[in-house]
Amino acid sequence: MPRHIALVPAAGSGSRFGAHLPKQYLPLAGKPLIHHALATLCAHPRIDRVVVVLSPDDLYWRDHDWSALGPKLMPVHCGGASRAVSVRNGLSELTGWARPDDWVLVHDAARPCLSDTLLDKLITGLADDAVGGLLAMPVADTLKRADAHGRVECTVPRAAMWQAQTPQMFRLALLHDALERGTDVTDEASAIEAAGLAPKLVASSARNMKVTWPDDMQLAELILRTGETSQ
Repeated sequence: MPRHIALVPAAGSGSRFGAHLPKQYLPLAGKPLIHHALATLCAHPRIDRVVVVLSPDDLYWRDHDWSALGPKLMPVHCGGASRAVSVRNGLSELTGWARPDDWVLVHDAARPCLSDTLLDKLITGLADDAVGGLLAMPVADTLKRADAHGRVECTVPRAAMWQAQTPQMFRLALLHDALERGTDVTDEASAIEAAGLAPKLVASSARNMKVTWPDDMQLAELILRTGETSQ
C-alpha cells in the first residue's frame, strides 16, 4: 500500500507579514504558528511521515522543542528561494527512501487550522484517483479585476471558480517530475496542470484558513481556541 507523507515547506522569510522573525515561528495560541499544522499532521494515523523543509540557514527551528510531536517529524534544511523550489528540493530528499507511488501531501506552514476531518476527506477522496487533487473552496464573493490604476476593469464571473487550499496531494514521482519541468508556479496543482493533467477538487472549509496578514492571527487563534478545527 502506498504511504502518505506530509511535506511542509517552511523556508520563507515572511517578508510580507512585516514581523521581526519568519512568520512560521510567530507565537499563536502559545506555540509557534507552524507547530499547529505539524501537530495535526503528526497525530493523524494515516500520515506516515511529516517532512519540514527549512532554509539551510534557519536559526529558529532549534530554539523550540518539537519532541512532543513524536517520531514522524523529519526536518530537512534544503529550502529554496520560492515555495516551488522548496517543495522540489524536499521531494528530492524523499526519493532516497520513499516509493514513486507514495502520496505526498504538501501543506502550508501558515495554515494552522487544518482538521483531522479534512485530512480524512482528502485522503479518502483521492485514494483511487489517477491524478490527485487538493482541498479547495468555491468562491462566494464577487470578483473584480483591477486595472493598472487600482480601478475596476471588469467583474469576473465566479461560477466554477474555486479558491485553492492545502494540503495538495499527489504521487511522489508525478509531482517531482512536474516540478522538475518548471518551478514558476504558486502551488503544486499548477505544476500538475502544466503537465496536462486535471487535479480533483475536494470541498474544504473556510476554517482551513491561511495566515497571510497580521489580522489573520487573531482569527486563527479564535478557531484554534474554540476547537473548531475538529469540524
